[in-house]
Amino acid sequence: MTVILNRPFPSLAAPNRRITKSRPSTPPSISCFNPKHSFKVLNAAMLYWPMPNALYVEGYALDRFAEGSWGLMPVHQNRVGLVLDSGIEEELRVRHLQVADAARASLGLPVVEYVVTDTPLQVEKWIDPKSGQSTGRIKHPDSLLRAVQALLKRSQVNAIAVVGRFTDDDDVQDTDDYRKGMGIDLLAGVEAVISHLVVKEFQIPCAHAPALSPLPLSPSLCPKSAAEELGYTFLPCVLAGLSNAPQYLVKNSESENGCILASDVDSVILPVDAFGGDGVLAFARSKRNKPLIIAVEENETVLDDTPDKVGVEAEVRQCCNPTQSNVLEKMLMISQ
Repeated sequence: MTVILNRPFPSLAAPNRRITKSRPSTPPSISCFNPKHSFKVLNAAMLYWPMPNALYVEGYALDRFAEGSWGLMPVHQNRVGLVLDSGIEEELRVRHLQVADAARASLGLPVVEYVVTDTPLQVEKWIDPKSGQSTGRIKHPDSLLRAVQALLKRSQVNAIAVVGRFTDDDDVQDTDDYRKGMGIDLLAGVEAVISHLVVKEFQIPCAHAPALSPLPLSPSLCPKSAAEELGYTFLPCVLAGLSNAPQYLVKNSESENGCILASDVDSVILPVDAFGGDGVLAFARSKRNKPLIIAVEENETVLDDTPDKVGVEAEVRQCCNPTQSNVLEKMLMISQ
């Protein structure tokens, strides 16, 4: 789901600032975004980099934001802590630590400290037979929460990257389908379970990167999957996104100043068969400043939650311009 905000809002700093000795002529809290804004999590392994008009928001937090319980506070930079699953083999663990070193040295990202869980998380994943979605669980969630708590207490981090060891026993056909852009992401469901757990418990930004053995070379990759074929890790995009992800603030009268609220959202864009989530339902039921909700027909999913079936009023704009039928094109159309 992508949401679009059409008016600027205050944040802590501008992204490309020049440091001078003169007194600034504008207040220190200025807008660091273009007049049009959107936010969602969009990872691409080693090739994703934060965009100035997009906010990196975890799914559970986005749902709480949509229902009006949480606000989003844009920041200049977070202190990122890294949690590594103790089930990761030594060589693979070193690879991920090298990513953290590279992120600090080459990109200047504030990766403060890492911790290894006291027990292997034992990530399990499967396909829900009813919905066709990927999902899963971790057998030792308490170990993950203890690791996060240790980072918060010891290093005062305010964003968490988690790397869990995933088994290498996926069905070859399912994996090939995904790499060719035809199948579902087998890892995404349980990755969401992991990040939801941390965000719900600590109310701070969190994202997950799977630790996997490298896949054999495939000559026929979908361009959308190609970024995941470049190396041993998915971690760079997570560290980049978390470095300036907005903080989550429980909404009250004192916290609203400078925050982005659900009432600031002007439009919501998502696939036509993915209208059953808490976030879009909350926006659809909004009594104040209800946003325009746009259904995109081309971006098919395995779901079957269409606007008609869930009782959501939405517009399908393909009839206005048949060439603008996917999510990216709709975003560009709205922002013009």
